[in-house]
Amino acid sequence: MRKALRNIWLITRRELNTFSRRPIFIVIMFVAPLGFLVFFTSLMSAGLPTKLPAALVDEDNTHVTRQLTRILGTMEETQFVLQTNSFTEARQAMQRGEIYAIFRIPKGTTEAALTQRQPVISYYTNDAYFIPASLLMKDMRKLSEMAGLAITRETMRARGFSDDQIMGTVQPIVIESHPLGNPQLNYSVVLSNLLVPGLLMLVIMLTTSYALGMEWKRGCQKKLYSMSGNNVWVAILGKLMPQTALYTILMWLIDLVFYSYLQFPCACGIPRMMLWGFLAVIASQGFGLLMFEAFPGHMRMAMSACSLLGVMQFSLAGFSFPVSAMDVPFQWLSNIFPLHHYFLIYVNQALNGYPISYVWTSVVALIAILLLPQLFYFRLRDAFLYKEYVP
Repeated sequence: MRKALRNIWLITRRELNTFSRRPIFIVIMFVAPLGFLVFFTSLMSAGLPTKLPAALVDEDNTHVTRQLTRILGTMEETQFVLQTNSFTEARQAMQRGEIYAIFRIPKGTTEAALTQRQPVISYYTNDAYFIPASLLMKDMRKLSEMAGLAITRETMRARGFSDDQIMGTVQPIVIESHPLGNPQLNYSVVLSNLLVPGLLMLVIMLTTSYALGMEWKRGCQKKLYSMSGNNVWVAILGKLMPQTALYTILMWLIDLVFYSYLQFPCACGIPRMMLWGFLAVIASQGFGLLMFEAFPGHMRMAMSACSLLGVMQFSLAGFSFPVSAMDVPFQWLSNIFPLHHYFLIYVNQALNGYPISYVWTSVVALIAILLLPQLFYFRLRDAFLYKEYVP
């Protein structure tokens, strides 16, 4: 045991010397993840897009429609940068990319409503820009519902009803909305918490296969195997331990920035999220090692597999489209990716504050991904002894 620990230390020291001679390691392993953190937190610093440009086409121009448009103009997500009587002008502005939505009130809307005919209010959104279009759609749909209520109120006032009677008819049930987990509806809480760790996991997978492949590329794999006392796992531990330490520090730094500095919701506490972050780091290394075992000595193929599957995990993680709504083969495939299980742990622990019993399957899955390379131990051993570098 003592000899194995000594060999691990010797290989670790050798790896640190390699880092000092190859600055590209520092750039990829340290500078790039910090760049991801700064980029995404500054990109979504506002939390929720506000004052999105839209156009108002009020062809009716009555006191009722003017009141409705004033209400829409006070909504947080909407800002009318163009008010016109010409729908053609508004359409051309949308085609130029100057606005994301058009709200149109046709001529005769108020008169038709007061005479109990059914007027039509139209709104158009440019869904090529999905998030702003969705937010503006929400505001405009709310306003279209308010339009009918406002006209009903004016009709009942004209018939002599009191305001209490009117409100009892117009809004018999008052709805209270309480968003759980992310009450501020902050996009950065969800997206930054998955994109930044997810990109870090992708870097971990790539550098794991790259660092191992460099031994074969330089023809040093047999020397590494000899330094380990002919023990594959001593060689792997010594080789990857410096990366494990650096990536764990980066993951913990990300947690501190998110939950301490930016005050993102963290119902389970920062120390526990740091524990899950460490587990995600070593599981990602296990995934990268598994890809290298699939293509031993073939660094380019191993890195290509890590790149392909590492990018695929963003689509199958479940934070942009629910896994339960995917086809069954993709539901199965999502279970091999560390990011999917980290996402489930994050949602249930940090956002919802559920007990650990709710996430034990994801914890076991991350441990399984870490241990899976042991099933292919023989491929690494044969690669150290017989496999040459494949360009």
